Amino acid sequence: MKKIFFIIVTLLILILMFSFLSMKDQNPLVVGDTIPSFILKDQNGKDFDIDQFKGKQPLVIYFYPKDDTPGCTKEACSFRDEFEIFTGLEVKVIGISSDNVASHREFADKYQLPFTLLADTEKKVRKLFGVPNSFLGILPGRVTYVVSKNGIIIHIFNNMTDAEKHITESIQALNRVKE
Repeated sequence: MKKIFFIIVTLLILILMFSFLSMKDQNPLVVGDTIPSFILKDQNGKDFDIDQFKGKQPLVIYFYPKDDTPGCTKEACSFRDEFEIFTGLEVKVIGISSDNVASHREFADKYQLPFTLLADTEKKVRKLFGVPNSFLGILPGRVTYVVSKNGIIIHIFNNMTDAEKHITESIQALNRVKE
């Protein structure tokens, strides 16, 4: 029994150390920062260059753990269900995870998602934004960035468990800027 306890404690310590070491190189973006430039493949396999949208329209960029999982599906479908509000505000909605293009295409088709999904398979953009991992550093985090037309972050919402609240937080932040 002592041996099993020792192994479990050792594994937890290793997980925490790995999590800390993987985050030490990340400098999370904060409100007021300009989003970095990046190019990723979208769900159709086409290059998506964020710089083509900076300076033209506000953005909601949300990072999520994995396609077609319960929380991520709720979040994506909530963005879909409120998509008219975002288009009415001339906002481009972008979802990013480490899933590949084919997975994104299946996810978008299955749930009729009308917005862009980007494949960050090497987690480079996640690192550029400094999106932390959740649950002992094991799962990729769920963070939403609301970005002004000029590419400046005006709101950040980081919540792993309340996926649908990312949508209401985004709409509230966009409406505050509009006022």
